[in-house]
Formats: sequence, structure tokens, C-alpha cells
Amino acid sequence: MRRHLIAAALMILVSAPLQAADVPANITAAVAAAERIDKDRERDVRDHPAELMNFAGIKPGMKIADVFGGGGYWTELMARAVGPEGHVQLVNNSPYFAFAGKDLTARFEGNRLPDADQITVETCNLKLGSETYDMIVIFMSYHDLYYVDEKEGWPAINASGFLDQLHAALKPGGQLLIVDHAAASGSGNTAAQNLHRIDEAFAKKDISSHGFELEKTWDGYRNPADDLTKLVFDPAVRGKTDRFTHLYRKR
Repeated sequence: MRRHLIAAALMILVSAPLQAADVPANITAAVAAAERIDKDRERDVRDHPAELMNFAGIKPGMKIADVFGGGGYWTELMARAVGPEGHVQLVNNSPYFAFAGKDLTARFEGNRLPDADQITVETCNLKLGSETYDMIVIFMSYHDLYYVDEKEGWPAINASGFLDQLHAALKPGGQLLIVDHAAASGSGNTAAQNLHRIDEAFAKKDISSHGFELEKTWDGYRNPADDLTKLVFDPAVRGKTDRFTHLYRKR
């Protein structure tokens, strides 16, 4: 038994470098690009972009929408990974655009990203077209479909209609990548309002009910030590929340 355990441990140690080596060249080059912004490189330590893009299967030539992508951290990475034969569309609503304005100016000035562009829309019409994209990405913003703050300029969103628009915008067999802050089990969408979190089981049921099938999950952002009762911006958990990662395919 002990020999078997030792052998298994050795296999894990040996396989780890192979996993890193298996990251496709387009993703490796995107992360290593000398033109990337220093602040983005600092964020890499937390968000492991090569691992996430490898999990999602970002390939040259893909057309991707980065919905509620804020300042465009993932937009730039994915644009570099899809290359000149692909394209990434950064999609913000008015509140997200206002929040990320300075970052967007720096990111897109001087045609820094010829394989990406940005639009500002309202959620009732995301302007994504029909069967346009190979993949849509929503990184830690899905919960905002269930958040309301009229005084601060965040109106209620028709979440059902929003998800239907995403489904329509994907090509047949297209994929939807969701990463979000986990909430306590059984809390549904209620934690979105005060904690900016959402119950993983609720997310699966909600998204699947709009014509998507959960294809696979990734545990790279999981943190079982996260206190799910805390606001995600609380210094005790900020940047260390338990995050679920789902890849769905359009049925």
C-alpha cells in the first residue's frame, strides 16, 4: 500500500510540469505579451489567466463577447489569444462603462488592440446579434443580473431576457463561460443584493433553463476557507473569495 501511495505522489509531481507545458502557444504568448499593462500583470497572480483560458479552450480565430467586462482585462488577454483571425467584443452597460472609463481609455488608445473593440449598451438590447459568437464570457458579473441600486444608477435587469439574448448570440454549439463569487448553499439569488455573491446551484438551474447545458467545471478559483457571509469587497476576503467556474454549451 505504501509503495502505491509513493508511486501516486511521484506521478502527481511528474505530471504537474506537463500540465503547464500543455497550455497552447496562443495562450502562453497572450499572457507573456510585452505590451500588456503592469496592473494587469499584477492581477495575473490572482486570476491565473493561462489556466482559465486553457480550461475554456480559447483558440485562434474565435469570436468572443466579454460581457460586463469592465476595464477589459480579459478582453485584452483573449484578443491576443484569438489573434488577427478572431475578434473580441467588450460589452459594458452604462454603469460598468462609467466605472471603468479611465482603464478603457488606456487599454484601447492608439489602436493597442486591433483584434478587439468595445460597445456600451443597455441590457434590454445587448446588440450581440444572432449566432455571432463562438463564446461569451461573464467574469464575476453574472450575479449583477440580480442586483438593483436605482439611486446609484444600476436599474433592475430582466435576467431572463438577458440570458435569452446570450443564447441567441451564440453560434450553434457555442459556449458560455461563467465565473462568479459563491454564496451560501440554498440562498438562491438573494446574496447578490448585499454580498455580490450568488448560489452556485441557483446559477446552474437558472442558466440551464435558458437553453444551456453545463459541459464542465473548473476548481482553480475555489477557496473552502472563504466566509460566505461577507461582502466580496470586505478586506478579509477580497481577492480570496470562493469562486465557481462553469462552461456551458448552447443546446
